[in-house]
Amino acid sequence: MPEGPSIVILREEVAAFTGKAVERAEGNSKLDKSRLVGQTVQSFRSWGKHFLIELDDVSLRIHLLLFGSYRINERKQSSPRLSLGFANGELNFYACSVQFIEGPLDEAYEWSADVMGDAWDSRAVLKKLRARPRLLACDALLDQTLFSGSGNIIKNEVLFRTRIHPLSLIGELPAAKLRELAKEVRVYSFDFLRWKREGKLKANWLAHTKTTCPRCKIPFVKAKSLGRSKRRAFYCERCQKRHGDSEKVSVNAPVAEE
Repeated sequence: MPEGPSIVILREEVAAFTGKAVERAEGNSKLDKSRLVGQTVQSFRSWGKHFLIELDDVSLRIHLLLFGSYRINERKQSSPRLSLGFANGELNFYACSVQFIEGPLDEAYEWSADVMGDAWDSRAVLKKLRARPRLLACDALLDQTLFSGSGNIIKNEVLFRTRIHPLSLIGELPAAKLRELAKEVRVYSFDFLRWKREGKLKANWLAHTKTTCPRCKIPFVKAKSLGRSKRRAFYCERCQKRHGDSEKVSVNAPVAEE
């Protein structure tokens, strides 16, 4: 599943279509595609993993889900979910979710939650985190209402960087450690973006998909389905400290969120 930084790259790659009118709208999406023809692209925006196309009187929300993809000025052999044609090229989306958003985007989104956005507000996310003390750290970093754009790569890498065990309870983290966690999600997201542009993202992974802790030189724990989010996790039992009811929380039965 593409994470926030990858959607920022998509937004940048399609900039040439800004201000262009949609001349053709096709695909196997069940949306009324005829409504799009003749409308002008006012802007391309992103909120976390959502790619947003703002048109004259409606916006499109595209989520690439687990296996979605896109092509600019070229096509795959499979049928697109949505294909938009412009005078200067075309934009094709595959295996994704496509929805209309009625009304202003500023009324539909809380921009301060987007870890890649200019409106990111760390104080607001800290307030939300403190209100959910029984939330597991591994689940917090995948909660899009807290960290919009953070995905499994960001989760594993940030928890390793901050030396936080994924089964730690948010309410048990020291205040300084909680602030560090919130800050590092944004810092790592921009590292992710830079490495993705350079084609060096995987080369810079320290924990995600790795087998050995680069700090302790011992095997990582690999969990196939961790927390309520049930996503893969890679972590070190020695240097990533487990905060909270560690004897009451297990990989298979995480503490329920209050």
